[in-house]
Amino acid sequence: MSNWLDEVKWDSNGLVAAIAQDSKTGRILMMAYMNREALELTVERQEAVYYSRSRQKLWHKGESSGHTQKLEEIRLDCDGDMIVMQVQQIGGIACHTGRESCAYRRLENEQWVVVDPVLKDPSDIYQ
Repeated sequence: MSNWLDEVKWDSNGLVAAIAQDSKTGRILMMAYMNREALELTVERQEAVYYSRSRQKLWHKGESSGHTQKLEEIRLDCDGDMIVMQVQQIGGIACHTGRESCAYRRLENEQWVVVDPVLKDPSDIYQ
C-alpha cells in the first residue's frame, strides 16, 4: 500500500498548489504552495501549513497574525497536482493586506478594481 503523500504529483521544486476555501461560504481565500512536509504537518495539526517560496521555509498560516486556518476537509484533484482545503478562517482575515480573501480585485473595463474592504490594517496585524 502506497503512502498517501506519494499520490501527490509534486512539481520540479517539490511543491503542489494548495487552495484554501471557506468551508461555510465557499469563497476562495487564498492559494499558496505546500511541500511534502507542509502537507503532512497540515494533516497532523489540522491547521494549514504552507511553504513560502520567497522565504524558502515552512509557514504556519497565522503564526504572526493569529489568523490560522482550521482544516475541515482536504481533497486532491483528478491529476493529483492540486490540493483544495475546506477551512475555518480564524479571525475572518486570510490576506496579508487585512482582507477576507487574497482575491479582492475584480476585472472591470480592463482594469483591476479593489472590491473588498480592508477589515484590519496590516500594521495592526503584523507588529
